[in-house]
Amino acid sequence: MAKKFHGIYCPSITITKKNGDIDYNLWGRHLDHLIDAGIDGVLIFGSIGEFYAFDLETKKKVIQYVSDHVACRMKVLVGIGGTNPDEVVDFAINAEESGADGVVAVAPYYFGPSNEAAEDYYDMICKSIKLPVLLYNFPPRTGMDLSPDLVVKLVSSHPNIVGIKDTVDTISHTRKVIAAVRKVNPDFCVLSGFDEYYTANRIAGGDGVLCGLTNVEPETFVAMHSAYEHEDYQTALRCAERVNALMQIYDVADLFISSIKGAVKAKGLPICTDIRKPAVQLTSDQEARIADILESRL
Repeated sequence: MAKKFHGIYCPSITITKKNGDIDYNLWGRHLDHLIDAGIDGVLIFGSIGEFYAFDLETKKKVIQYVSDHVACRMKVLVGIGGTNPDEVVDFAINAEESGADGVVAVAPYYFGPSNEAAEDYYDMICKSIKLPVLLYNFPPRTGMDLSPDLVVKLVSSHPNIVGIKDTVDTISHTRKVIAAVRKVNPDFCVLSGFDEYYTANRIAGGDGVLCGLTNVEPETFVAMHSAYEHEDYQTALRCAERVNALMQIYDVADLFISSIKGAVKAKGLPICTDIRKPAVQLTSDQEARIADILESRL
């Protein structure tokens, strides 16, 4: 049986108008582009989606819109991260009721909680819904690491924890998670949060990526995944080289979210690149630099 979350997943940018309201028209066009490119699924309100900056009611409206718009043409995942446990559970339940295919739950953050606190947090989430749950490990932002041992413990306790997005800038961590968790659940899905780790993730036994540049060139990632699946490693390598070149985009702006929005705009979708304050917004010089990177040849 095919794994539930395998392949290329996009943590969508949240597209807003200049006044800060959600731009449903342009966001719908962006989602259609991802679908047409062959992306396996989209994550709404992940880190690149500025989940921390939008109120719960706005998020609920967006999730219903996305679910209705996508209409089963690709999987829809919902980032339920937050610091208020009641709101996290409320949003998880809403995601289930709205027809989402799963939720992505970033580890509790800010205080760098203990393993015991993380276990309690995920227990609360998993008991509130029947949807598949993907763990989200992002230590530089949360202050804690979902270690291989902790992942195994969580998966052993909760059958609806079916995967993880491992955003750790060393493939060794992801490799150790894969080796440990597959002993308790051979179908557990492991996605890298770093774009350039697709091939390393697959070689280690992982399932793909959930990464930001899929907003920009989804076709490149889909082609890489398809080539790898068909053992056309020469084509996969060429795609990986393109991804490697595109990684420069992340370093252009003050915050990587602005860089990704700028790249989406440079590709032709006329979006507002503003991100929620406090933030340093993208400049015209930075937009030009991003365009140069996109136009560069390998």
